[in-house]
Amino acid sequence: MIGVLLVDDQALVRAGFHALLAAQDDLSVVGEAADGEEAVALTASLRPDVVLMDIRMPRLDGIEATRRIAADPALAEVKVVILTTFDLDEYVFDALRHGASGFLVKDTEPADLIQAVRVVARGDALLSPGVTRRLIAEYAQRSKRPRDTDRLAALTEREREVMALVAAGLSNDEIGERLFVSPATAKTHVSRAMIKLGARDRAHLVVEAYESGLVRPGWAGE
Repeated sequence: MIGVLLVDDQALVRAGFHALLAAQDDLSVVGEAADGEEAVALTASLRPDVVLMDIRMPRLDGIEATRRIAADPALAEVKVVILTTFDLDEYVFDALRHGASGFLVKDTEPADLIQAVRVVARGDALLSPGVTRRLIAEYAQRSKRPRDTDRLAALTEREREVMALVAAGLSNDEIGERLFVSPATAKTHVSRAMIKLGARDRAHLVVEAYESGLVRPGWAGE
C-alpha cells in the first residue's frame, strides 16, 4: 500500500485528489495538510511514501516545506511531488533543486496522476521527464555560465556519461542500449553517481547535470 499525504490550502482540491486516490486498491491517503508547516509536521509523524505538495500556501510555502523534508535524513525515503498550475513555473525549478522528485500540473488526467504516484513511490523514473527537462533548461539558460564546481570530479568518465544521458531523459533501458551495457549495469552507474553527488533521486541528478555544466543548454560553446 502506497501512503500519500495531500498538501494544498484549498479544501476542494484536497477533496478531489483524496476521492481519486482513495478509490485505488494500492493507494491510501494517510493525511491532509493546508499549509507547509503542517505538511512538514505530518510528514515527520506519518512517514508517507509520497507527498503531493502545492507551492503557494500560507505560513510556509511548498518550496521551503520540500527543503525541510528533503533535509531530514529520517525522511530520506519520502518522495515529494510538486503540484503546480503551470508547467513552466519558476518555483517548480526551485522545488526540484531543494529535493522534489518531480512535478505534476494540477489538471493532469486522473489516470496519469494515479500512475505518477505509483512511479515516484517506486523511485523508477523522473515524473513528466520531457516537461521537467524543458523547465530546467529554461531556467538554466538564464545563467551566463554554470556555477563553479568540482563536485563532478568524484565521478568516473562513464558515470558522467550516464548522468548526461539521464539529463537527456533516457531510461535505464535506453542508456543500456546507447552504451551497449545491460539495464542493470546502467542502473548501477546511475546509483553510484547519485550516491557520490548526494542526489536523492533522478530529478536531483538532472538538476546537478545542468547546474554543474555537464549539460549546457544556454552557454554551449562559451
